[in-house]
Amino acid sequence: MNIIEILDKRAKDTPDKPAVIFREQAISFLRLSDSSSRLAASLKGLGVNKGDKVALYLPSWPEYIFSYLAIWRIGATAVPLDFMLTEDELVSCLEHAEAKILIAKPKANLSLEALRKRCPALKEIIACQDKIDGCLSFGECVDKNPAGCSKAQIEDKDCAIIFYTSGTTGRPKGVLINYLQLGAPPKSMEFFVNSDLSEKDTTLCALPFSHLGGLIYIQNTIVFGLRLVLMERFIPSEFLKNIQNHRVNFFWIVPSMYYALLQLKEFETFDLSSLRWIVTFGASSSPEALRRFQRYCPKAHLLNGWGLTETNAPSVVLPMGSKKLESVGRPAPWIEVKIFDDQAKETKPGAIGEICVRSWVVTDGYYKDAALTRQVLKDGWFHTGDLGKFDSEGDLYIVGRKKEMIKVAGEIVFEPEIEAVIHTHPDVAEVAVVGVTDQMRGEVPKAWVVLKEGKALREEDLRYFLREHLAHFKIPHYFEFKDMLPKNRTGKIDKERLRARPI
Repeated sequence: MNIIEILDKRAKDTPDKPAVIFREQAISFLRLSDSSSRLAASLKGLGVNKGDKVALYLPSWPEYIFSYLAIWRIGATAVPLDFMLTEDELVSCLEHAEAKILIAKPKANLSLEALRKRCPALKEIIACQDKIDGCLSFGECVDKNPAGCSKAQIEDKDCAIIFYTSGTTGRPKGVLINYLQLGAPPKSMEFFVNSDLSEKDTTLCALPFSHLGGLIYIQNTIVFGLRLVLMERFIPSEFLKNIQNHRVNFFWIVPSMYYALLQLKEFETFDLSSLRWIVTFGASSSPEALRRFQRYCPKAHLLNGWGLTETNAPSVVLPMGSKKLESVGRPAPWIEVKIFDDQAKETKPGAIGEICVRSWVVTDGYYKDAALTRQVLKDGWFHTGDLGKFDSEGDLYIVGRKKEMIKVAGEIVFEPEIEAVIHTHPDVAEVAVVGVTDQMRGEVPKAWVVLKEGKALREEDLRYFLREHLAHFKIPHYFEFKDMLPKNRTGKIDKERLRARPI
C-alpha cells in the first residue's frame, strides 16, 4: 500500500469530497494532495532527499497532515515531536535524529532561533502560521510551487517515521517505522471492522498527530476515504458536541478520556445515536465505565484494542459483538502473539507472562541504539514489557506493565487489578496505583484517587469497601485524594510522575 498513490487517486476521482473538517472548515482530498505536493517541492528545493529527517513540532492542525504527506511523497523520514516538549527535550530529540529541517509553530516559551543555534545540523526552520525572522514561512513554502511534485522510488524497508518516546527524561528512544508498516493500521482496521466501514463514514480525532494513535486517523482517512473531524485538543464537552453535530460514526480514545466524558453533568443530553463502534486502546482499568458510556449509544459496538508504537497498533482487537470488555481480544492473522515466562518458554492459558509479538508490523528497532534493539528483539520476537494472559478461548487480557508489578512481602500484586476494584466504588472518578518502597515489606501499593464532583469519601470508608473485594496485602497502604491526576499528551495518566513523588 502506497498512501500517496491512494491519496492522489482520491484527489482525482473525488476531488471535492471533504477529507478533513477543522474549525468547521472543510479540506478536500484534492487540497490534501495539492498542498502536500507543493510542500514536497519546497522541501526538495531545500535539499531534502530520500532518507533525510524532517522534524514536526506542531499542534494537531491540518498543516501536520500536509507535512506528513509531503515528507512521504519524497521518501524522507518524518520525526514527529510532541508539542508539549520543552526546548531542552526538543534539542535532545533533534540532535539525536540529525534532523535537517524543522517545521514548527512558535510558542511563547520557545525560541526557534535558540533551537537553530543549539542544533547545528538544522538547515532550515519552517514556521507555521507566524512570520518569524530567520525562518521560512509554511504558507509561502506551499504557495510558491506548482502541484505535481514527482514521487520518490521507495522501498518497503525505507524509514518513514521515527517516533520519540522520551526526551531529556532519559536517553532519546526513537522507534523506527518503515514504509511498508504505514499500511499496518489500515490493514488491521479493514480486518477487524470491514463489515462496518464505509466511505460515507465520519470519524473524530482528539489525539495528537505526534503519537501513533493520532497518526492512524490520517492513514485511515486516506485509505478508506473517510471524513475526519479534527480537534486541536481534547475538550470533553466539545468532543460530545462534535459527535452530535457531525453525526460521527466511530472514534478511538484512551480510557481516561472516557472517564472525563462520563463526569460531565450534561453527558446524558447529547445525541450519540450516530455512533456504530467505539474503541479504547489499552486495557481499561474500568470496563464498567465503558459499559456506562454505551448505555447512551446502545447501538454502538464497544471494542478494546491493544498494541504499541513498536508493533504499529492496533495489533489485537476485541471481535465485533463480544461482551468480554475485560479482554483486548485476538490478534490479526498476520500477527503472532505469545505469552512467555521468565525462562522464555510459552505459558499455558491462564498463566501470566510477558506479551511477545512476531510479525512484519514490528519495528526494525530503535534509531542508533543497537543495544536496546537487541534487548527487546530476541529470536524474531519483540518483548513488549506488557504482562498478560490468554484465556481458554484465545482472548488476550492485559495485566499491566512489568513495572506495574508490585512485590508485597513476597506476594505479587498488579497495579491495574487494584485500580479496577477502586474504580467500582460509585464515588470514584479516577484512580492510579503505584508501588512505593516500604522498609518492612519491600514495596506496598499507594493509590491516588480523584472523586466525582460533589462527592466526599473518607480513607477508612474506602479501605472498608476494598476489604470486601481484595486480599489484605493488595489494599493500598497509602491513599492520596487529588483534584486531578497528571496526564501525558495522549490523555493517559502519567504514572512515571506519580512514581517520582515522595510518599
